[in-house]
Amino acid sequence: MKKVNIVKENILFNDIINTGKCVKDKNLVIYYNINKEKRYRFGISIGKKIGNAVTRNYQKRRIRNIVDNHKNLYSNDLDYIIIIRRNVLNEDFIQLDESFVQLMNNINKMRERSTE
Repeated sequence: MKKVNIVKENILFNDIINTGKCVKDKNLVIYYNINKEKRYRFGISIGKKIGNAVTRNYQKRRIRNIVDNHKNLYSNDLDYIIIIRRNVLNEDFIQLDESFVQLMNNINKMRERSTE
């Protein structure tokens, strides 16, 4: 994931979460909102209750890898915030990957319906 495609500012995180739409499953919650730039951006968040710093960073690396592997699923005009849930500790990489792809497909279907 390139640095220009990362959301880091707390103000942007809160704006996307408060004004954007949401899809979720047992592993992830993805908030998305239209941005003014012509590129997609991602932010990843994981709570301290999930585990220690080593565990949280490991889970964020897994999500970043999945995000990099599926670049064809993103719209260039959206910001995404991925919130990692506690259940990812019990899931292997393949299940987490399938969960992410399913959520992104749901986002794309919802956007297609809203443009019709």
